[in-house]
Amino acid sequence: MGKPVSKVAEVRVRGPLAPYANAFEAALGRRGYAPLTRVNELRLMGHLSRWMQANGVAAGRFTSGQVEVFRAAQRAGGYGMPVTVRVLTPMLEILRGLGVFPPGTAAEPAAVSGAQELLASFKGYLLRERGLAASTAAAYTARASRFLQRCAPDGSLAGLGADHVTGAVAAESRALSVGAVQFFVVALRAFLRFAFLEGLTCVDLSAAALGSTGRRHASLPQGIDQASADALLESCDLDTKVGRRDYAVLITLLRLGLRAGEVARLRLEDIDWRAGQIVVHGKGHRVDQLPLPVEVGEAITGYLQHARPTGPGAAASREVFLRAMAPIGGLGRGGVSFIVRRASTRAGIPAIGAHRLRHTAACRMVSAGVPLTQIGQALRHRDSTSTTIYARLDVEALRGLARPWPASVQAGGRS
Repeated sequence: MGKPVSKVAEVRVRGPLAPYANAFEAALGRRGYAPLTRVNELRLMGHLSRWMQANGVAAGRFTSGQVEVFRAAQRAGGYGMPVTVRVLTPMLEILRGLGVFPPGTAAEPAAVSGAQELLASFKGYLLRERGLAASTAAAYTARASRFLQRCAPDGSLAGLGADHVTGAVAAESRALSVGAVQFFVVALRAFLRFAFLEGLTCVDLSAAALGSTGRRHASLPQGIDQASADALLESCDLDTKVGRRDYAVLITLLRLGLRAGEVARLRLEDIDWRAGQIVVHGKGHRVDQLPLPVEVGEAITGYLQHARPTGPGAAASREVFLRAMAPIGGLGRGGVSFIVRRASTRAGIPAIGAHRLRHTAACRMVSAGVPLTQIGQALRHRDSTSTTIYARLDVEALRGLARPWPASVQAGGRS
């Protein structure tokens, strides 16, 4: 089935945005939008242009605050197309790129609270100074936000004391598991150190965030069996472009044990086809070279030759795996995880995430008798303790460590 095509031959844009309609439509095409979507985007641009003309707003003077006024006017006018933030964002991004709107024009109110500014600064610190991954920085920021909501809703830390910190940790411990509280403490310590470095607190309160004690449930690493792995791969329809992409992503996860973010970050220049090697950009900006298995290389080659999107938008993207729908660009960590969940549904097995496939690769190495040191190298663990969890899977080796039971106890006597 082909892409849907609109019956509308032409959309006329009147008002201050009219001179930019052709460039706007061309930009939509470069991003990979289907003809029907381009028509809808042009209609939205026409609505905005007419509103700007009626309210005397020139193209170069359109601001973030006026985005909200326009949305309210559309809702009051009863237009069928919902003018949500998500709907407006692509149009505003393209018009900013064309120089029609000033930088910073976005589909949110211009004013932000003091707490939001503080959290944005903290997130920037984590990304720039600490070098954390974007997902980790977002998780730290979310927990810092919970702390601010409880102890400093206005974002002012001048009156913050150790009692506020201990009280927040105690409140979290009453509602969350031990592991979740421990992660909250780690994030809170990072936030409090940041606040001290920025001069927002007089003393470093990070030491007041005491670690949570308790024993976490030590479950065995869970992979999937061979039948489930085969079902995942067989669920991909190689006669379709999306099926070829999903197959290449799944087999890369299964054979190399990569994280979802590492698959998403793979770039075309990271694959050395002659040497049979692949460069992996891991956690903490770590870069490693791994051998490229033949079946992984064949799957990626098939995707690149027959299924990877074409056009200007795809050509500008250096990521190996791209989204199948506009705007064309890299999959992202969430996109890789979604591919795994969707494949598990098609295969008729319980829903799993991308990390289960990493565990699967490790479990297979344990079963094959690969030493733990080599497993750690293959998984690119920084700390050997991260690899020791897989030692519990080798039951035969653990039997050799068990002390024999005393003979007197076996006989029912006392020692």
